[in-house]
Amino acid sequence: MSVVDTLQEVYGRLLARFGPQHWWPGDSGWEMMVGAVLTQAVRWSNVERAIANLKSSGVLSPPPALRRLPPEELARLIRPAGYYNVKARKLKALAQLMGDAGDDLARLFNEYTDGLRRRLLGVYGVGEETADSILLYAASRPVFVIDAYTSRIMGRMGLAPPTASYSELQRLFMDHLPPDAALYNEYHALLVHLGKNTCRKTPLCPTCPLNTTCPFPEGPGR
Repeated sequence: MSVVDTLQEVYGRLLARFGPQHWWPGDSGWEMMVGAVLTQAVRWSNVERAIANLKSSGVLSPPPALRRLPPEELARLIRPAGYYNVKARKLKALAQLMGDAGDDLARLFNEYTDGLRRRLLGVYGVGEETADSILLYAASRPVFVIDAYTSRIMGRMGLAPPTASYSELQRLFMDHLPPDAALYNEYHALLVHLGKNTCRKTPLCPTCPLNTTCPFPEGPGR
């Protein structure tokens, strides 16, 4: 089976088993950007608590309110998301990016994807996964997001070597699937669901919807 056919079959099986995931939660593009930073190394339920704190304090939107907030107060509000002092600094940097665009999301996103990605990567605390999450979920750009779950699943299926880089894994999807933001959105969400609940470090292979196509060459624990 070709890589194209395999990726399409994986998507079809995951969607049939788990259904649409309705990602990414957020009332605005700016809220999605904030969530992309807060979700680094933490469960989404913790992010929801931090965002609720920001909303109840009236400092989530518009971005100037967050820029004016003292760093220690911002850190206190986002404490549920973990690494709160560092993430407060990251959010301040992201809010400054918005300020440079006149706090106009449309103006910020009025740039070709490659240029916008470089700009995001130039913001303190924004790495490839966070930048691509913002591009895909907030800006609706057809950019596939790679995370640890995706790396694990693709490695176990033999579609990528254990040493594959972020960009190599990203090209695996973007070279073999149509450039469709809605497809990438759903596919990434489904892989996260599979990785969190089934294809764990110690996998639950008998319950996996991919168990007839996954050769599992790397063994448990990858």
